[in-house]
Amino acid sequence: MGKNGRSLNLIFVLLLGALLVMVWSSSLNQVQDNYTWGALERDLEAGNVNGVVISQNKETPTGSASVMTKNGDNRTLYVTNVEEVMELLDRYGIDPMVRDVPQDSWFLNNMLPMLLAAALFMVFFFMMMNAQNAGAGAGNNKMMNFGKSRARMSVGGDNNITLKDVAGLKEEKEDLEEIIDFLREPGKYTKVGARIPKGVLLEGPPGTGKTLLAKAIAGEADVPFFSISGSDFVEMFVGVGASRVRDLFEDAKRNAPCIVFIDEIDAVARRRGTGMGGGHDEREQTLNQLLVEMDGFGVNEGIIVLAATNRVDILDPAILRPGRFDRKIAVGTPDVGGREEILTLHAKNKPLAENVDLKQVAQTTAGFTGADLENLLNEAAILAAGASRAYVAQEDISKAFVKVGIGTEKKSRIITDQEKRITAFHEAGHAILFHVLPDVGPVYTVSIIPTGQGAAGYTMPLPERDDMFYTKGRMEQEIMVSLGGRIAEQLIFDDITTGASSDIKKATKMARKMVTRFGMSDSIGVVCYDDDDDEVFIGRDLAHAKSHSEMISGEIDREVKDIIDRCYRRAKELILENLEILHKCADLLLEKERITREEFEALFRKEPSFFGSVDV
Repeated sequence: MGKNGRSLNLIFVLLLGALLVMVWSSSLNQVQDNYTWGALERDLEAGNVNGVVISQNKETPTGSASVMTKNGDNRTLYVTNVEEVMELLDRYGIDPMVRDVPQDSWFLNNMLPMLLAAALFMVFFFMMMNAQNAGAGAGNNKMMNFGKSRARMSVGGDNNITLKDVAGLKEEKEDLEEIIDFLREPGKYTKVGARIPKGVLLEGPPGTGKTLLAKAIAGEADVPFFSISGSDFVEMFVGVGASRVRDLFEDAKRNAPCIVFIDEIDAVARRRGTGMGGGHDEREQTLNQLLVEMDGFGVNEGIIVLAATNRVDILDPAILRPGRFDRKIAVGTPDVGGREEILTLHAKNKPLAENVDLKQVAQTTAGFTGADLENLLNEAAILAAGASRAYVAQEDISKAFVKVGIGTEKKSRIITDQEKRITAFHEAGHAILFHVLPDVGPVYTVSIIPTGQGAAGYTMPLPERDDMFYTKGRMEQEIMVSLGGRIAEQLIFDDITTGASSDIKKATKMARKMVTRFGMSDSIGVVCYDDDDDEVFIGRDLAHAKSHSEMISGEIDREVKDIIDRCYRRAKELILENLEILHKCADLLLEKERITREEFEALFRKEPSFFGSVDV
């Protein structure tokens, strides 16, 4: 808080203190003396009274008599009738001095309260203004600058993150290095007629490094870098967002060449015309102003708009056209080489044991984003610290892998022996199918320890390669694996449980995608009947017609059921062929509660023996 704020606070404290003193002194004046009527008569009879001063109250006969005795005391008597006191004094031959009835003071009664109220109002007003200015610096009046841009400007030296700190995004960094090179040497491009891209859109799943790339560009570029979130534009007051967009680009033009970064642009650039708000909707006005500003500055002015989003499907088409966002960079999940680079980058400040193989960790983390990998190593470091070790071991990474992928194991949860036995056969059914089917698996860990996500156990596969697409056979094998737990329960216990509900849901969802989205049905044909892209409340129209008839819906349901039934029968045959392994795996799980890949695969290498027949 500045000197002005401290002075105002001092004035307020002094005024409050003066008011308290006035109230206290007024209360002292109202303390009544214990001098009584009888005491006055005794003093008059004894001739002990030198003089009396009578004061009458306004509009009433009440008042007070100030009696001066011969011994020097000054006693006060409050009376209800001043005339009676004067008659009593007249009988004893004392001529009192009567004061005039007090008159009202216009200043004290009218002006003083108004002045005090105005002074208190001014003090509170300036205190409130000073508190608002405390966080933004002197002279930055937030109430007066409500429509100003909230973007933060930085230059290259203000950010210590560079493109060297971004791993696993080689092609993405190359595209952005062209932008930085253009800002540094625009003449090299303009002399051959090249135009600088006005906008670059970073799109991809959460955690893939879009915002990190923007921070790296801010660290690499020698030009001003304005960063703001899409939600900073939108307010409850209509027109504020558009005003902030105008102010942002005015600042950018004054500091050109520069980069403007808008994080989570989907908060302000959603598709218009959804039926949820008219043309005066605040978000639509903000988007309209953003469209105008991006297409408004002249060619090669040196202002590049960089934006990031993970919901490109709901953005307005007008902002995606060339001339606004000329370049779209897809930032996807890294491949095995990129994951190894990311793990190496995040392991720099973590002491690793000799048995840690980051290449093997990268191979077992297919589908992990950069944020997932950072979290994996962080959880491993936490486990190492909890074990009072000064280094991270491979065992810590394995435990963290289960914790991140499945959830924390709840070893303290009490379950019955029958539930453990059902869970053991259930997970063994999944594990066997993972092992024998060629396009899924292999098995990484099988456990019957309950997890934090409500599962009684888990079977974690180990994808050893990054697949760009799934074949029909691969998807059918995924469905078969999902049904393996239910099949094992039915074969062994001749009963079924609710433990396979999530497996059945997963299998049904995949089978429906095969029919409606990927055209993998012989009876339905190569037609897309999937309506998931037209969900309401994500930027599409509020209501839309179905893309197919009720008859087609019935055929889709029948085809989905046929796929599930066919996969169920094939999975049941495979489990029956490996029934002895099923029992051995379940027994081992009941003994150890968790088995590794090596322990599970060792069951298949042993010499098979006749176990017996099972009625199907």
